[in-house]
Amino acid sequence: MRILFALVFSLAFSSLIAQHQHLSGDGYADSVNKGLIAKDTMKGSPKRVAMKTIGDTHIHIEYGSPGVKGRMIWGGLVAYDQVWATGAHNATSIDFSTDVTIGGKKITKGKYALFTIPGKTEWTIIINTNYQQHLADAYNASEDIVRVKVKPIKKPQVTQRLTYSVVPSGKDAGVMIEWEYLKVVLPIKVS
Repeated sequence: MRILFALVFSLAFSSLIAQHQHLSGDGYADSVNKGLIAKDTMKGSPKRVAMKTIGDTHIHIEYGSPGVKGRMIWGGLVAYDQVWATGAHNATSIDFSTDVTIGGKKITKGKYALFTIPGKTEWTIIINTNYQQHLADAYNASEDIVRVKVKPIKKPQVTQRLTYSVVPSGKDAGVMIEWEYLKVVLPIKVS
């Protein structure tokens, strides 16, 4: 019986290892973040999607998901006090199916760019009209719709791949951004 169990376990584990490089960006990143894949070996930053419907509002986010891979993230790979695309390859896009309110400002339904300015004790989250750009190369503050200040929250567990999630917050929503040992949340009024 022990031999049979060991054989089944060995085959299942081998199959998981063999298949991990064939997972989609979301599946691979989720597996790395949950510790199901011991070492992040994927090259590049897979395209990922986060989405959820809260009330009548569907929020859809598309972004590139870089990995920690032993690098210093905050104040290293991602500079403090500079505009960051908050993803890889292209500007992160966020799409609202209905009008929402962010930072007291009404945002008309549609697709936008989400940028951040990370700081040691405070971040600025920016909603900008120009979502069709490479990283923040063409970023122009005159295209900002709203800027919201938030506090970064330290986490006990590492998030190996940059991860966005849309989370309910009472009747409203939050966009959570997690990477390495930090997370920030952008509150969004959907009702």
